[in-house]
Amino acid sequence: MTKPLRPLPRLIFASRWLQLPLYLGLILAQAVYVFQFWTELVHLVEAAFGNQEALATLVKSIGYKAAPIKDALGHVTGYEPLVKLNETVLMLVVLGLIDVVMISNLLIMVIVGGYETFVSRMDLDGHPDQPEWLSHVNASVLKVKLATAIIGISSIHLLKTFINADNYSEKVLLWQTLIHVAFLFSAMAIAYTDRLLSASHGPSEGKH
Repeated sequence: MTKPLRPLPRLIFASRWLQLPLYLGLILAQAVYVFQFWTELVHLVEAAFGNQEALATLVKSIGYKAAPIKDALGHVTGYEPLVKLNETVLMLVVLGLIDVVMISNLLIMVIVGGYETFVSRMDLDGHPDQPEWLSHVNASVLKVKLATAIIGISSIHLLKTFINADNYSEKVLLWQTLIHVAFLFSAMAIAYTDRLLSASHGPSEGKH
């Protein structure tokens, strides 16, 4: 039998349930991402079949600009209208869909892993759909997985920028690359720190 907690420790421990609305809010954000994904996908299918309104919506959402129209002095006066879906627009839209999926996966990791780690057990042992990583998740493992997921999302954004590089300045390209490298080094530092902590705890745990 477990020893009953005193009133103050019981109150402090019960305060973890204040995080429940946060995770419910993330579930709502997940639903918004699902809606956004299907909206973009429907526009992509319509544009593939020649719907000009859907094509214009996609071009505007990804910030794509066709070949520039220049005057005699070389100044850009406009852009050639896009009459059909081309490979660049298709690739940018698909990368955007992949980006939504990866952010959705990140949300699942935060919702499930965070709730399991900081709020309450879900008792998923033996469930056929239990995530493999959930069986050994803790705050440290969760940080490493989140950092890895953020690097993947940043990579997708950087790839989208490079594909559409003509519509970005060199300063934007440089800063996005530097930010991605910063994410990469941050994840490596987190993973290395976690490895050092695991190595330092191993011998002491073995003695007990």
